[in-house]
Amino acid sequence: MTTGDSRERFGSRAPAYAVYRPSYPAAAIDAALAGLSDPAALTIADVGAGTGISSRLFAERGAMVIAIEPNQSMRAQAEPHPNVSWLEGSAHDTGLADANLDLVVACQAFHWFATPQVMREFRRVARRRAALLQYERDERDPFTKAYGEIVRAYATDDTEALRQRALEVFAGFPGAEVARTAAYSVQTLDRQALEGRAASSSYLPASGEAARSLARDLNALFDSFARDGNVTLHLVTYALTADFER
Repeated sequence: MTTGDSRERFGSRAPAYAVYRPSYPAAAIDAALAGLSDPAALTIADVGAGTGISSRLFAERGAMVIAIEPNQSMRAQAEPHPNVSWLEGSAHDTGLADANLDLVVACQAFHWFATPQVMREFRRVARRRAALLQYERDERDPFTKAYGEIVRAYATDDTEALRQRALEVFAGFPGAEVARTAAYSVQTLDRQALEGRAASSSYLPASGEAARSLARDLNALFDSFARDGNVTLHLVTYALTADFER
């Protein structure tokens, strides 16, 4: 299986991504910022910013955020924020000046570009720290495990394996001291939102009989687990920070 060109694969998924993807827990944002100065004094690049979910969270802390995203459809879905400016660019070539940032972060995106070249680029543009935020299903929860089984059954490529590899790659960030924490959260979904959450995943079928079968299985899952019209997806967000000296 292949992931194809990650810069293009989310084009048709952008509306669902903007609406149905979860936010990041405050503890994960805290971990990315820990030990730096007052967030209001920081300049941060959010690489692979998507629809700006993570960019806004850092901006709400007071930081000035440069959101870098190559996909125009994803950028078009972003809600404006006065502290967020958008740049069409890539992780391999951000277009940013040397040592111009306090922090460069990739949130739910590093697996698309987890290469030595990108880590060199991150170190070039950041004065002190690079960080990764990545959420995964916490399948100790029965509903979340059942949802994960459906995802694995319908996956059209190896994206989930890439995410696991990305954590390992970042943990070996060259010339840096890497720390890792975990923050737990939940996402509450009604029936439409459960379907939308799946629709935001680029490696699940979006058309044809496979998509119809996926929808049937999701609806059956919802009927089995729903309470008061909702199900709850349990998540763990890993926050990895790589600190380096110049």
